[in-house]
Amino acid sequence: MPVHLVHPEQYQQQLEAKISRIRAEFGQFEPPRLEVFDSPTSHYRQRAEFKIWHQGERAHYAMYAKGEYKKPYIIDSFPVASEKLNQLMQALLPELNASEILRRKLFQAEFLCGKAGDGLITLIYHKPLDDAWETAARALQAKLRTPIIGRSRKQKLVLERDAIDETLSIDGQTFHYQQVEASFTQPNAHVCEKMISWARDCCKGVSGDLIELYCGNGNFTIPLAQGFDKVLATEISKTSVASAQENCRRNGVENIQIARMSAEEFTQAMDGVRSFRRLEGIELEDYDLQTVLVDPPRAGLDADTEKMVQRFNNILYISCNPNTLKENLANICKSHQIKRFALFDQFPYTDHIECGVWLQRRF
Repeated sequence: MPVHLVHPEQYQQQLEAKISRIRAEFGQFEPPRLEVFDSPTSHYRQRAEFKIWHQGERAHYAMYAKGEYKKPYIIDSFPVASEKLNQLMQALLPELNASEILRRKLFQAEFLCGKAGDGLITLIYHKPLDDAWETAARALQAKLRTPIIGRSRKQKLVLERDAIDETLSIDGQTFHYQQVEASFTQPNAHVCEKMISWARDCCKGVSGDLIELYCGNGNFTIPLAQGFDKVLATEISKTSVASAQENCRRNGVENIQIARMSAEEFTQAMDGVRSFRRLEGIELEDYDLQTVLVDPPRAGLDADTEKMVQRFNNILYISCNPNTLKENLANICKSHQIKRFALFDQFPYTDHIECGVWLQRRF
């Protein structure tokens, strides 16, 4: 978001507006008291991307306001991003402007940082990346002491590594994650910790095993696994599946099995419509699946998956889109009752809202 849209003194007012919206839109479901998890007002984003705006022989970071895509806002700093990310921004730009090889036809810079201080820079170009670019980029990498990745059409040059190490503190415990460049990670680590803690608290005392759809890199999976005998998780992205497996290893978690498949495919497997080689070695009948966790994309749950999750006694729904959440709950609440309802302010100063809903079957 352009810096001119960030007003920390108005944060509480903007948060109250989101609270009022959620209470009004979901009142028909008669949810319990809304639990609200706020964000720091600055330095909360761990990843960001910027267009590169060229003026003569100089490059600048630029962003665009929604609906104003022909009007770039030149920025020198990004106060909503972590201090580490701002440090990398400040260090990178003069180096780009001092090197015609690195600057020419550069159109985007991306930063991925961890709470513990790890960082990664990706430079994206409208030109092939040749030996001269790699030589200059390696010199820059050594000077900044930060891994650099170069991207162009059909090219990805990883000079050192393409992932950072992230550490999250949840309920007094430390969890370690590999986060891969260009794959999905939660951008607001502070609120992410609160989301996972809330999810763990919802699941306290439930019996049986857990099935998780859209598990990503194991962000929720690994901390929640402590509360279940066994966890079966699914994810369609090869990169995220590999990260989830690596993160299980890093955290010494051994009660999780991960299947690379979409939610729609897993629904077909549960219904016996299709068999999948990707489920070989996983016997669904060996699981006592009582609880399902879903964290779908903005489109929400498709109709078949919506019906499938209603088979479980407990549903934990993490949503990044209140509109599709409301559509899904219109059917899910026919069989389940909302026991807990939360708002997570992942994206201050925007109209974006994340919600968490804990539902239990109406017996």
